[in-house]
Amino acid sequence: MAVVDDLKRVQSYLTHHGIDGWLIYDFRGTNQSVYPFLRINPDAHITRRFFYWVPAIGEPVQIVHAIESGVLGHLPGERRLYLRWQTLEERLRDLLKGARLVAMEYSPRGAVPYVSHLDAGTAELVVSYGVELVSSSNFLQELSCRWTERQYQLHLEAKECLLACYELAWDLVRRALVGGKRIGEYEVQLAILEKIRDEGCTTSFAPIVAVREHSASPHYSPSKESSYEIRKGDFLLIDLGCKRTQPEATYADMTRVAVCDATSTTEQEKVFSIVRGAQLAGTRLIQDRLSRKEEVMGCEVDQACRQVIEEAGYGEQFLHRTGHNIHTDIHGPGANLDSLETLDERILIEESCFSVEPGIYLEGNFGVRLENDLFIHPGGKLEITTGEQTELLRLL
Repeated sequence: MAVVDDLKRVQSYLTHHGIDGWLIYDFRGTNQSVYPFLRINPDAHITRRFFYWVPAIGEPVQIVHAIESGVLGHLPGERRLYLRWQTLEERLRDLLKGARLVAMEYSPRGAVPYVSHLDAGTAELVVSYGVELVSSSNFLQELSCRWTERQYQLHLEAKECLLACYELAWDLVRRALVGGKRIGEYEVQLAILEKIRDEGCTTSFAPIVAVREHSASPHYSPSKESSYEIRKGDFLLIDLGCKRTQPEATYADMTRVAVCDATSTTEQEKVFSIVRGAQLAGTRLIQDRLSRKEEVMGCEVDQACRQVIEEAGYGEQFLHRTGHNIHTDIHGPGANLDSLETLDERILIEESCFSVEPGIYLEGNFGVRLENDLFIHPGGKLEITTGEQTELLRLL
């Protein structure tokens, strides 16, 4: 999409919400969240402060240092140079005359650190000109995490790769157990990584393959030294993510669980059922809001899932947020489903993808996490793109 189109979208948002303008500030890459919008390469050598003002009405304005006068030269807008810091402050004061509400990459009280890139000193300077700061977070994600149709299709292709990886992993474990052969977490992890490569995909993290108490550690990942042998009766958790090795490819991310036996214990079934109920509660909240054309915040979905687990008596064993945005990075720049680690009040927007992955982790015993990916189509239709695990899998 052309920068002119993005500018129109931003100005439409600003006008609708009564914001006078968006003031973009960067110093030596401290605010790379705006680089895609500004069409700046993340590796660009930029050493001086710059501002880019997008008013709700009218043409943008650039404030750039004389040494790097062309840093924003590819963008629309009048260029105003500065050499001395005093001139920079004068330019900024003149720019903000008459403005009341100004959006910047700022989060009140640092509630959402993913979007809080404005340093306190620069915030003080801007506020000294008589304006009030508001967060750019909701419209910034409109520019940074909406998928094209091609990206949606690449996500589905990545999902098919993950499903093939699960079939491979379950089969490896099953055949080893039936045949009386030794197999460990690390061996399964290596086999999955090879399958991902063979399928024309890549990943930024090694798959999690975890049995017994390892599955109760959310970020455990096996190594040659830490790997447990997988034995009959073990509880097994596998968390996978990958994307196609193509430009602009988007991730798929899934977590599934199984018992390495023909039967499961009452406790395993109970915990699985609670986690599944929490996942359903979050998904239903999103579906209900979208069907009524109402907004839903990431923190609200986390609260809906968390309530189910807390009421079942396992609140202290749900150790992390419910989900995260998914984009070209597995943890994307959009709204997370979080009211625990942060209070993410960003809206879940159309043409974006995110995970719903509640969990219960019983230290020293086992842990259950179920992860689906959800995509909101234009018009508000919600799709669970990765399918759902509705029952605890038994491998024998």
